[in-house]
Amino acid sequence: MVVIRGATTIAADTKEEIQKSVTELLEQIVSRNNLKREELVSIVFSSTSDIHSYYPAKAAREAGFESASLFSAQEPEIEGGLALCIRTMIFVEKNISPHHVYLRGAKVLRRDITDIYNVAIDGPAGSGKSTVAKLLARDYNILYLDTGAMYRACALKALEAGVEVADEAAIVSLMRDVRLDVAYENGTQKTLLDGRDVSEDIRRPEISMAASTVSKHPSVRLHLVEKQREIAGKFSCVLDGRDIGTFVLPDAAYKFFLTATPEVRAKRRYEELLAKGHAVDFEELKAEIIRRNEQDSTRALAPLRRADDAVLVDTSNMTIEEVVATVKKFIQENT
Repeated sequence: MVVIRGATTIAADTKEEIQKSVTELLEQIVSRNNLKREELVSIVFSSTSDIHSYYPAKAAREAGFESASLFSAQEPEIEGGLALCIRTMIFVEKNISPHHVYLRGAKVLRRDITDIYNVAIDGPAGSGKSTVAKLLARDYNILYLDTGAMYRACALKALEAGVEVADEAAIVSLMRDVRLDVAYENGTQKTLLDGRDVSEDIRRPEISMAASTVSKHPSVRLHLVEKQREIAGKFSCVLDGRDIGTFVLPDAAYKFFLTATPEVRAKRRYEELLAKGHAVDFEELKAEIIRRNEQDSTRALAPLRRADDAVLVDTSNMTIEEVVATVKKFIQENT
């Protein structure tokens, strides 16, 4: 059983305000935790002693939360406590990492999760940035946004449609009718292309170089960057890529640039692809990684480079655990 916590405040002790605030709070909890209403087992409310007009549990029932058992209680009066506040605990029989939700004036109760912040991790292919980003997001219980997956999805669409990835006009025309979405399931990002989950397909070796070519096109980058900024503006998250700290989120609270020698990066990617059942030649893969690094570093718009204020981390002789510890140590010392 997982417990998700949340709280909100109301502007005035009225039935209308309670209904509006309770509905908003529950809908946010369901949305941010990728739940369905019928998956909620029980909802427990407590409200401060200055709320008398209506029971939050009745408001929840009227908002359509009908499958869960509901309970409301009044908190004892606490001098100096937050006024007009409604708290909730939601019980779910699902193996998830809970995203707790605090809205309106209740944000002061949990500044650690209500203050939105972003972590930018840049670096070349094979530097370990995606693995580090995922672990960091898990440890901090925030979202992981795999920006590279978006470009890979565009490349996949082009290849499946028989469109030349170097033809910017053709790619732009193709993208006009494409639905590219990002969804989260149990804390894992799913990349959806026209409603189809392509999370595994976009990791095929032939997609990597095609994605690098697609990402060179300014119109494609600007379209996807807008979507990335929109997500990062709503939620605290970790983003990894090649231009996060320099272009996508230049004001990110924390920036890191991960690198490693070409041999080490090629070895990591080689082992990763073999584990997934892809037949690859090490020397060819190494040459491709070097070519991609060159292509990403010399593109006209937002090339791969270290931001002036990004922390440089050479991961060549470090384990993933050591890299994560280094990143977390810096964040802790600079928070």
